[in-house]
Amino acid sequence: MKNYKNSDYAINKYSENIVYRTANQIIEISLSDYLEANPDKTEQDFNELKALSDEIYLEQVREENRVTQRTSSLENTKQVQDVTALTIEENYIEKLDKQHIVLAFKKFFKDGSLTEVQKRRFIMHVLKNFSMREIARIENVDFTSVRESIHSAKRKLKKFFEKF
Repeated sequence: MKNYKNSDYAINKYSENIVYRTANQIIEISLSDYLEANPDKTEQDFNELKALSDEIYLEQVREENRVTQRTSSLENTKQVQDVTALTIEENYIEKLDKQHIVLAFKKFFKDGSLTEVQKRRFIMHVLKNFSMREIARIENVDFTSVRESIHSAKRKLKKFFEKF
């Protein structure tokens, strides 16, 4: 097991056995161990259990990544706020700039430049922080179509702001 990455998902996925890691040990359940302990079960039952175990570990990794991203983003925001204490005038100018940007985005989304699919995928990816693969899975489409939609929306957005 030395060659595996140090994650429960990787250890379980690349092993033929079902792997559980506790605080101080790694337990592997092989097909023969499973069948011996469960005489009424089959190899297919073992494979289904292994697949379920992989899914659970993968979802744990995704959730850990989401939490880490949110936490690091919040920490970065706090650090930036601490470093940059703005004057009243600077706050007012910044507020006006944000309002200007919000109005520009509203115009962009309403002007018909984007198809409904591009708009939906762009919002999911950029504003709601979904990965392109997650969007593809949610919409049950190929990853490349999601990537192309988002890249096309970004190109259109860039052109829009060049004119703005």
